[in-house]
Amino acid sequence: MRFQYIILFFVLISCKTEHSERINTNYLEIPSYLDFGYDAEDVSSLDEDKVSLGRFLFFDPILSRDSSVSCASCHQPAKAFTDGKAKSIGIDGQESKRSAMSLANLLWRKRLMWDGAFESLEDQALQPIEASNEMDLPIADAIARLTGSERYPPLFEKAFGTAEITESRLATAIAQFERTLLSTNSKYDQYLLGEYEPTTQELSGLQLFFTHPTAGEERGGNCGDCHSGFLMINQSFHNTGLDAEFIDSGRADVTGFSFDVGRFKTPSLRNIALTAPYMHDGRFSTLEEVLDHYNEHVMLNSPGLDPLIAAASNEEGGETLQLTAQEKEDIIVFLQMLSDQDFINNTKHQNPFE
Repeated sequence: MRFQYIILFFVLISCKTEHSERINTNYLEIPSYLDFGYDAEDVSSLDEDKVSLGRFLFFDPILSRDSSVSCASCHQPAKAFTDGKAKSIGIDGQESKRSAMSLANLLWRKRLMWDGAFESLEDQALQPIEASNEMDLPIADAIARLTGSERYPPLFEKAFGTAEITESRLATAIAQFERTLLSTNSKYDQYLLGEYEPTTQELSGLQLFFTHPTAGEERGGNCGDCHSGFLMINQSFHNTGLDAEFIDSGRADVTGFSFDVGRFKTPSLRNIALTAPYMHDGRFSTLEEVLDHYNEHVMLNSPGLDPLIAAASNEEGGETLQLTAQEKEDIIVFLQMLSDQDFINNTKHQNPFE
């Protein structure tokens, strides 16, 4: 295990010279080190008119029962497409079950949502519209409303060839816009491309982040076990020791399996400094609190606790991670490297009505 993580770290270090280019693919610019793991058809099928239509739909509150809530209400560009709330607020001030996940780099995401309820963006796109505590509008009513508007029939005709508005076309347009929300120009990306020279502290944080600790041999933050690779996500579900008893069953809500109770989808950490509060229920307000949890407050009696977390310590026989204050600070400095100002300020991602 120790050997594998040391190798991963040096792969990251060498990446800036071996993969220092960006690839233009159907008007998406993808760094070469991210040119894998996505469905090529999802990229080749992208169409400028469908993406533009999806952008209008994403920001338009017309898709909520009283025209007060849009997709962008919970997924705001300035917050890396989150909303800054512990749990998102829908129509009539109703609280959602969980916090809003960032929509960055959905092109690579599998099994969407905290519980993995949806396999594709098309499957997921319409769910918030009909959810009673989110937008609360039956899809049939949404289609009738769009059909009766002045704006949308011409936009659907331009995107799909006819003005007919269907459930499938609605989902396709929103999903296509969401696939263009690429965050690939943080300091971390610039470093990988050889365009940025990290500070000593940033490099220390990077190494700690991707190193699984081996007591007495290699100190590490144990973060890369779950937040792996260049996207900082492993597409899986984990119990991270937040509770001994779970109010929210997490993945088990979908699978019905007892061993999935308390397991939640690993979120990407890209733009993490912009997406507070943290965890599925927003219980932590700062990155410092998150790191304190993993370092000192993991519930070892949590049923189904991930073994890679339970076994991680930087001290021989330690029951906690036992990072030093300086090591925690270094990791947070590295996490701040993941913020992408170009992503949150991209004019193609902003509200078209403003």
